[in-house]
Amino acid sequence: MHEVTALLREYDRARAYTDDLWKDLTPDEITWRPHENSSAIGWHLGHQAHVAHFMVRNLTAAEPSPDPGLDGLMDSANPEKFRGALPTVERLGTFRDTVAERVHARMNDIASGRVGTPDQLTVVARHLLVALINHEYQHDQWIGEVRANDLGHTLPADPDTDQVSRLDGYLVLNPIA
Repeated sequence: MHEVTALLREYDRARAYTDDLWKDLTPDEITWRPHENSSAIGWHLGHQAHVAHFMVRNLTAAEPSPDPGLDGLMDSANPEKFRGALPTVERLGTFRDTVAERVHARMNDIASGRVGTPDQLTVVARHLLVALINHEYQHDQWIGEVRANDLGHTLPADPDTDQVSRLDGYLVLNPIA
């Protein structure tokens, strides 16, 4: 099984791939929706971070949301037709970066044994990071489809790692590598 620090590197690689998919887009492209029952690239960006915070908060450390105003909007339980009033691109970027910093801080605390139940939380952290990485890539597929098919931009190369492969067209972390 992957160690927590190695998984954090893969989490960073997945986030960097996401950045390659959106950082060169205009704010209008990031907030544009192909139709009412689809989500804009910006929603996916916020949702990736929202899920990461939610899972870390609920499985390893109770802590407040870095941006409570985004919690309801970025929850996938919110029907797609109500996902249109997105925050600014800057706010989304800050939210993503803050959540990633918190993921790193908590996972490093676990990896260093600075938690009450280090062995148990290490098991949780490993599985949690695999889920977060694969969730990031899951939404990257949808971001990439809008980027290429609807907006006409080229796609970046897949991440340069032997830890990731494609399954049903989606990038996934190889759970046994």
